[in-house]
Amino acid sequence: MSRRAPRERAPQGASLVGQRYDVEVGPVAHGGHCVARHEGRVLFVRHALPGEHITAEVTDGDEGSRFLRADAVAVHRPSPERVTPPCPLAHPGGCGGCDFQHAALPAQRDLKAAVVAEQLQRLAGLERTVEVEPVEGDVPANDEGLRWRTRMQYHRLPDGRLGLRKHRSHDLVPVADCPIEHPGARVLVDGRPTEAGDVVETVRAAGEERSFTVAADGFWQVHPGAPRVLVETVLSQLQPRAGDRVLDLYAGAGLFSAFLADAIGPTGRLDAVEGDTTASGHAAGALAAYPWSQVHTDRVDRWLSRLLREEPDARVDLVVLDPPRTGAKRGVVAPVAALRPRAVSYVACDPAALARDTATFAELGYRLDDLRAFDLFPMTHHVECVARFVDGVS
Repeated sequence: MSRRAPRERAPQGASLVGQRYDVEVGPVAHGGHCVARHEGRVLFVRHALPGEHITAEVTDGDEGSRFLRADAVAVHRPSPERVTPPCPLAHPGGCGGCDFQHAALPAQRDLKAAVVAEQLQRLAGLERTVEVEPVEGDVPANDEGLRWRTRMQYHRLPDGRLGLRKHRSHDLVPVADCPIEHPGARVLVDGRPTEAGDVVETVRAAGEERSFTVAADGFWQVHPGAPRVLVETVLSQLQPRAGDRVLDLYAGAGLFSAFLADAIGPTGRLDAVEGDTTASGHAAGALAAYPWSQVHTDRVDRWLSRLLREEPDARVDLVVLDPPRTGAKRGVVAPVAALRPRAVSYVACDPAALARDTATFAELGYRLDDLRAFDLFPMTHHVECVARFVDGVS
């Protein structure tokens, strides 16, 4: 896995990097760290767990920083949920790919649930109990949270070995074997696939089996159990009917579109919108058997604006939103709400983006009435949510 290095900012006083503070660890925060305080200053600490007493070493920040980033370099009072990480590189200064290997799997899910609930409360004003559900597909299949990642992105070191980045850094750590890499993973090195050509993905969901074509470097859910659980959750939330008009926005290779097109039948209409030319071509292939569907290669906000301009009285019945990590934002949420669907199923990989878009939906007359969260990224802080919005704020 790779991570984008952060933008550098101008120092605002003497650097505090390397300073060590003994602190009590508070709640988990979005991003794979926990909150601690030292002399009134907030520290975001990795490799820690709530309730622990630790020594934190500052990894980023100076005297003028609003907050500091730090690693737990010594644990004086461990949490009962602390375990030995399965990867020897999951430690301060090691690989930055996994955030929670030092926590038992049930505790990891509790941490992620707390983050989703906190983001919804803080950004959308909603109090909601959240449960993060395990998903089948790890190898071995005994809920170890390992060998699930079916796509890996490595970087080549000068000596020819493969490596992954340290946390918030361009520096590489040699990796001989990543414990979360699936045995049949697609591998990219420096952004390029090691094997050319498209990949065929087979999905069995809702009692049917379908095949989808994806570019070797194209987007596809990386957990083996993800496509099935996401499709079945979206279908359950939307309850598509024969004759419905459906929009699948950010449609990718057509995963949701194919199952929805089948559900609405020839009296319905499905429009799938995807900005990536290669992915939209693959979606068209997945929908070839459904002439009542159409794939549009366009930016989602632009396509929606044109739809409302050309069909000012347009209405749709159902919408699937599966935006990138940054969320759909008002430029998409507002036209979706203007189409007055009876339900929107929103697939979100970032709790903060979901919460911000939840607040926008509420402004526009749509309330969150169902939310499921899935542990599609064990050992990391990432969590996938599927939210349903319905017309009418109570």
